[in-house]
Amino acid sequence: MFEKLQADYQRFLEIERSLLDPAVTCDAARVTSLAKERGTLAKIALPYGRYLELSRQIAEAEQLSASETDAEMRSYAEAELETLRARHQQEGEDLRDMLYDRKAGTGHVALIVEIRAGTGGDEAALFARDLFEMYRRFAEQMGWKIETLDLEPTELAGFREVSFSVTGEGAFRHLQFESGGHRVQRVPQTEAQGRIHTSAATVAVLPEPEEVDIVIRPEDLLIDVMRSGGPGGQHQNKTESGVRITHLPTGVVVNCRDERSQHKNKTKAMRILRSRLFEQKRESARSERDEARRTLIGSGDRSQRIRTYNFPQNRVTDHRIGLTLYNLDQVMQGNLLPLTKALIEHDRREQLGDLV
Repeated sequence: MFEKLQADYQRFLEIERSLLDPAVTCDAARVTSLAKERGTLAKIALPYGRYLELSRQIAEAEQLSASETDAEMRSYAEAELETLRARHQQEGEDLRDMLYDRKAGTGHVALIVEIRAGTGGDEAALFARDLFEMYRRFAEQMGWKIETLDLEPTELAGFREVSFSVTGEGAFRHLQFESGGHRVQRVPQTEAQGRIHTSAATVAVLPEPEEVDIVIRPEDLLIDVMRSGGPGGQHQNKTESGVRITHLPTGVVVNCRDERSQHKNKTKAMRILRSRLFEQKRESARSERDEARRTLIGSGDRSQRIRTYNFPQNRVTDHRIGLTLYNLDQVMQGNLLPLTKALIEHDRREQLGDLV
């Protein structure tokens, strides 16, 4: 399964030997170059080395178990073999995740999620808030850090739009397929006749790049200040602390009003802008690469209806992979793993091809 890792592993061992060679260590520039390459390869070569070593130990344990005549010793050998096989399976799963992250470009530990109310008026805004709470609870369960970047509330405590960052190992891998149109079917709080309404919200998941990934020139930015939005009240910001940044070359516009400090709002707005530009760059490359093979997953088309949340039936359906679960109440409480794992596995088969 991991034959294609063999070349990287052999190169890693070759570098290890070279770094012990006096003829090499006397050349500082070469040592620096080899050390950098070693660091890059080590991320997957070391786990692959552990996987190979466990394979060797399993083969030895199988031989020992088959040849042992003493019942007690055979029982001990079989128990040891079971432990080794469990570790081997886990190492294999970890390697699959690493291969997938490397091929699909999902190795980011930070991302930005944007949720906007769609058709459905106040009910759509309430649904946008519910989606935010769903992702917030999921992040807490997974041990990820979440930070609100921008929030535009409505009079009925819904959200016209909300942006937030999520940071943590595996966050982008699990949330990458949430981009798209989310549809809800339920009886709104304001519905006196008990009729089921359909409304929608859109979600965009953007990997948050390092500053070195995206270069933004100051002369390409138009920065305006504005007063905070929202429903008002004693805590409404009366100063012009809100920030709107327009990236002139692309026309991308970002608003941030969440903080009372103009400086903090500008910093958050720049994070969102950087992520949107990075996603544009990724989408452009992906479009070129996948021109001949477009799949629903990962297309990034926000108008696409990817999922339906049907409250009367306690049902959630992901239309891209035809998965239907009858535990919507648990999903809204943040239990998203059954959905995200199914989407990851589907995409992993697409991305890794003959590696799986």
